[in-house]
Amino acid sequence: MTSFPSSTVLGYPRIGPDRELKRALESYWDGRATRAELERVGAELREQTWRRLAELGLEGLPSNTFSLYDQVLDTAVMVGAVPERYRDAEDPYFAMARGTQGLPPLRMTKWFDTNYHYIVPEIGPGTVFKLDAAKPLGEVRQARALGFETRPVVIGPVTFLLLSNALDRLDDVLGCYEELLSALAAEGVAWAQFDEPALVGDRTPAELAAVRSAYDRLGSTAARPSLLVASYFGDLGEALPVLAATPVEAIGVDLVRGQAPALPGKTVVAGVVSGRDVWRTSQARALAALRAVQADDVVVSTSCSLQHVPYTVAVEDELEPGLRERLAFAEEKVAEVVTLARLFAEGAAPGLEETVTRARRDGVAPARRSPYPVRARAQAGHLDLPLLPVTTIGSFPQTSELRAARADRSLPVADYEALVEKEIERAIRVQERLGLDVLVHGEPERNDMVQYFAEHLDGFAVTRHGWVQSYGSRCTRPPLLHGDVSRPAPITVRWATYASSLTAKPVKGMLTGPVTIVAWSFVRDDLPLREVTFQVADAIAEEVRDLEAAGISIIQVDEPALRELLPLRAGAQEDYLEWAVAAYRRATSVAADRTQIHTHLCYSDADQILAAIDGLDADVTTIESARSGARILKNVGGYSRGLGPGVYDIHSPRVPAEAEVEALLKEALGVLPADRLWVNPDCGLKTRTYEQVEASLANLVSAARSLRGSV
Repeated sequence: MTSFPSSTVLGYPRIGPDRELKRALESYWDGRATRAELERVGAELREQTWRRLAELGLEGLPSNTFSLYDQVLDTAVMVGAVPERYRDAEDPYFAMARGTQGLPPLRMTKWFDTNYHYIVPEIGPGTVFKLDAAKPLGEVRQARALGFETRPVVIGPVTFLLLSNALDRLDDVLGCYEELLSALAAEGVAWAQFDEPALVGDRTPAELAAVRSAYDRLGSTAARPSLLVASYFGDLGEALPVLAATPVEAIGVDLVRGQAPALPGKTVVAGVVSGRDVWRTSQARALAALRAVQADDVVVSTSCSLQHVPYTVAVEDELEPGLRERLAFAEEKVAEVVTLARLFAEGAAPGLEETVTRARRDGVAPARRSPYPVRARAQAGHLDLPLLPVTTIGSFPQTSELRAARADRSLPVADYEALVEKEIERAIRVQERLGLDVLVHGEPERNDMVQYFAEHLDGFAVTRHGWVQSYGSRCTRPPLLHGDVSRPAPITVRWATYASSLTAKPVKGMLTGPVTIVAWSFVRDDLPLREVTFQVADAIAEEVRDLEAAGISIIQVDEPALRELLPLRAGAQEDYLEWAVAAYRRATSVAADRTQIHTHLCYSDADQILAAIDGLDADVTTIESARSGARILKNVGGYSRGLGPGVYDIHSPRVPAEAEVEALLKEALGVLPADRLWVNPDCGLKTRTYEQVEASLANLVSAARSLRGSV
């Protein structure tokens, strides 16, 4: 067995320091670039990554962590799990990811408790697995041609099948993994990495038996590289002794969220540098964790892939110096790994851990609005909406002119605000012309649903280049929540009241909920998350009061991240849901009975937390449904308030036909009364074009009108 390098990372950002992959993808999708040109950008980004990691002194370089869209989709393609209906598409890979006009995409949901979205493989009894190792082998060869030996990284078979709800196909898919190991060995690869993050969650005895069976079999492959099974996002718990009993040579553990293991006879790849946040690592804490590991060899690593953090702090020259000194993005975290590996090898003492003073605030029980039936009567009399009211989630397409104006710092504020007003009027006029019932102002003033609020709240800072991939070409810049949160002035009132002045129809005030603001930010680590979230909730409550005082009768407070932050272990979930629901109620319970509170959730398996969604006590909940095959409808028969299961998948460029929308609405009417059913897309329309949006919304309105006379 070749010894493992002393330092490594489990993965690295892949969108490019200046979002080169985003632009290449969108050029290819728009027909402005060829597939070969897209692949060339990918090759350049991989080369750039390997060279930079080597320059930083990292010894163990990973490969196959790059993806044109998603690593789970890549794995599905690698093992041949491509549904038959996509095989004749012009580009089957992107047809599965994004759909085509005549072909809906595969389902998409959140990657464990992160804001990254993965494509859910579709595997059935008839799926025939067949290895296509071109991608992992190609990256090994590309790196070797540059002078770098790499460790290919692949989603492990158990996690892949658990995410696909197809663990019963384990014996079949293992043949592909055995062939892959043999092919890598023939290529001269010394180490391969199989990622098994699903093992940090609660697993049944049958699932643990599958882990043992899988890695006994793979470990017995006649000719193979040494094998690292990497876990992350938590502690392996009961899966650790199962893995330890198999022939795998190395096990990766998350020591930021988990405990130091005792694994004699194994190499432990110890994740002591967090891949999930942007704060500098405590050397004392990290060295102490490394010393606590009992193993034949201990390797210093990140707790998970660094794809969840931006590239480098070095370019953020507008941040306050004191804050910059506290930060470490991907490059800085690699440097920390290299430094810790040197200190650990030299036998440096851990030293004293830094002490942190944690201020505490008592939680405030949420105020209670009147019971829903009382509110519903008040709202019905005030709003006078038709059956099956049609609305959207909030954002409308953002034009290139608008984006350029936002980025132009020399543009006078008055000129920019005039452009925002122009875009608001455009969105209102489009909605009026199409016949929507509850309008939105389109959010042209917002770059992002979280960053916009961070820019207007004390306690936050924002980056200029801190992009992180959310899915495909979609990137966000998570704010830095580094201090106590407060709202110095109203944030959204001006734009909501301007939009409302343009129409006689109700216009929603649009806010982001406290849990989502916290989930999609890099949050200070010196206060419990619950307390930070309550601070944000108080700021949002002030905005709710001001919108209501300005005459806004419908206020939407989105919480798409409610499911995302759910702990992976069941034992910790009740406490989280209790305070998360309390935070939302704290933000919204200040509203009067006749003010209709909406919320929105998307792409996060929300059917698993329906009791918590019910606990939010929103008057109307809009929720992703179209892309997931309306699975949410199986569990909402007893839901007692307004519900809008999405009937238009906005993450695909396809326009849903009126008959398709009508069929989805009829399915919803089978479990929900017409007086509580809303008609809406799955999510905001920011990423679509006006042409796509207008055609799609016209079909939503037509389908709703067609059904109103029959219910």
